[in-house]
Amino acid sequence: MKEENNGASKNKWSRIFRKKWFFPAMYLTIAAVLLTVVVWYQNLDNQIPEVEDDQEVTEDYTPNPYDEDAESVVGQQEIIRMPVEDQDQAEIVTKFFDYNADQEDQENALILYNNRYYQSTGIDIAAANGEAFSVTASLSGTVTEVKEDPLLGNVVTLSHDNDVVTYYASLGEISVKAGDDVEQGDSIGTAGKNLFGQDNGTHVHFEIRKDGKEFNPEEFFNKSVSELDSANQDANDESEAPDEGETEDPNGETEDPDQDEDQEPEADDENPADETSDSSASTSNA
Repeated sequence: MKEENNGASKNKWSRIFRKKWFFPAMYLTIAAVLLTVVVWYQNLDNQIPEVEDDQEVTEDYTPNPYDEDAESVVGQQEIIRMPVEDQDQAEIVTKFFDYNADQEDQENALILYNNRYYQSTGIDIAAANGEAFSVTASLSGTVTEVKEDPLLGNVVTLSHDNDVVTYYASLGEISVKAGDDVEQGDSIGTAGKNLFGQDNGTHVHFEIRKDGKEFNPEEFFNKSVSELDSANQDANDESEAPDEGETEDPNGETEDPDQDEDQEPEADDENPADETSDSSASTSNA
């Protein structure tokens, strides 16, 4: 009886072995088991280094000082703002005189005083309703000068990092004094009137200077202070390059062949800046 059962079992297994799917199924099963073991082993092996990496970050990590410097420099770069509290109610009534501007903008950058036109070295800002308004610091800085000029009105000068200076003239009331440190947006006074820009009524005259050169404030509003560095470098490069049409004589002086020898120099009398007591007023047009 036992022999019959053993023979039946052997026949059963032999029939299974003869099936076409038996060996492929067995191979797939073995491969799946091996793959499972390999994946489990790899995950187990990677857990220890991850814990060590975390310990190194928390215990031995030291911040990179160069990264901190980079963040601090970016944080110090202020955006140049129009020196008014409400920009929507402000309008520019006199533009900065630019030789490369179109004729209309150049005409809007001329100031008539004492029957003579002067080129504006800044911009004049007035309120849409013509009323007085609060004048704010365009950049954070230090008040270096507060004075009353007979032609330009009350004047406040602020110095900033990187040899940048902002200049505010035609002020009415003044709320700062020399030596004060002001933050961007702080009030430095109110718009007023002056003789030199009397046609503009109540306004503030605003200038931006870099290394003693005046730049068009409109071109730098809502831009970082670093933009002034690039503009100043470009201006220096242009000033160093010789003009086409100019020739240099043996003595090192430049001569323009198109210049008329009989041309008379422009009259320099009746210059309102000469009537002021401060030399800086001679280069500023309110």
